[in-house]
Amino acid sequence: MSPIISPSEFKTLSAKNLVILDARAGKDVYQNYLNKHIKGARFIDLDKDLAEIGENAAFGGRHPLPSVEKFAKTVSKFGISEDSHIIVYDDKSGANAAARVWWMLKAFEFEKVQVLDGGFQNAEKEGLEFSSGEETFEKTEFIKKDKWLLPVSTLEDVENELTNHSSTVIDVRDAYRYKGESEPIDLVAGHIPGAINIPFSENLDENGNFLKPEVLKEKYSKLLEGKPENLIIHCGSGVTACHTILALDYAGFNIPSLYVGSWSEWSRREGKEIAREV
Repeated sequence: MSPIISPSEFKTLSAKNLVILDARAGKDVYQNYLNKHIKGARFIDLDKDLAEIGENAAFGGRHPLPSVEKFAKTVSKFGISEDSHIIVYDDKSGANAAARVWWMLKAFEFEKVQVLDGGFQNAEKEGLEFSSGEETFEKTEFIKKDKWLLPVSTLEDVENELTNHSSTVIDVRDAYRYKGESEPIDLVAGHIPGAINIPFSENLDENGNFLKPEVLKEKYSKLLEGKPENLIIHCGSGVTACHTILALDYAGFNIPSLYVGSWSEWSRREGKEIAREV
């Protein structure tokens, strides 16, 4: 199953076993959900459901993964079962949190998980049915997992891989953040020494849709030519990194490792070198 689904394909889906998740994030996002969402969608919260935010972002970053036990309860809370067909959307072409949801569910071995191409805006343009207020649904049985089943990297892993030149570390933030020109979110501007910059926005066309798989395949094959095949993907806090992991999977590459702590952890950790291009 393709990890991306178009609004026109969405319209043909049967309601049986379908679970729609609204993963929009940001200010007043829950009120926005209550005001208008794709009919049947259940609101999933980035900070509460998709992360376990600690006291110090120097250890885990701004959006560390929750424990597998906690996320298993979240899966149950949203009425997701092993045979569910899950569609996720946000309002930033998958980069707000939809791709993070996709990654977490895939790391729980759910096979039928897709991100809605173009997200909320595309759904409006294509005339999908919308609703407002709360949605009612039943919880499902607790699904027990022992660990995340997709590769993850720690700060120490990233440091060792770069030292040994055994992995390619990709920073998917905007170029101005990578270069250290300014930093709108984290405390320090710059990037991890040795990481290369391929902004996640380059996975999309001018309309905010994912580039075709063959285009993404050619693009990344050229960009990564001559570099170590093992890939570690990071961003600011381990959320938009999942957008590039999704794009790579869509293009037919093996799913790479996610450095969850990302720049928010590295830049705060005492003694870590910071590179800039300004």
